[in-house]
Amino acid sequence: MIAVRAARPSDAALIHALIGELADYENLRGAMTATEADIAALLFGPSPRAFCDIAELNGAPVGFSVWCYNVSTFAGRHGIYVEDLYVRESARGQGAGPALLKTLARRCVEEGLGRLEWEVLDWNTPAIGFYDRIGSVAASEWLLRRLSGEALARLAGE
Repeated sequence: MIAVRAARPSDAALIHALIGELADYENLRGAMTATEADIAALLFGPSPRAFCDIAELNGAPVGFSVWCYNVSTFAGRHGIYVEDLYVRESARGQGAGPALLKTLARRCVEEGLGRLEWEVLDWNTPAIGFYDRIGSVAASEWLLRRLSGEALARLAGE
């Protein structure tokens, strides 16, 4: 049986490990610089701006979602942006992914939020197929842009 619960501070090591598994799956381990302490501060510090849910199968952790609130000025409402959604390979197809998204969808409805959004790598056809089946649509007219590292520091210094 799948259950979803809010992450607790004692889950920081688990969440860090799951993020590492996700990084391996996405062939991005080299981009992962977060430590367990970073994750603990991010999710459980004095004023967290990101949140995490844990999916458990028969009491054992099998996946997670990390999310935060975003905003649509056009709609005049907040929404939820899912930064990470990951289910361990051994538990895929048993309902953990849908349970994590359903938990976030319920939160959106209960809080009067306007949307639930996330990104998926273009090569991740199993995930894209799953997202298509639950009725999500690709916002293909929008291109993600990012500033980080030296470019971010340079702009901040101008």
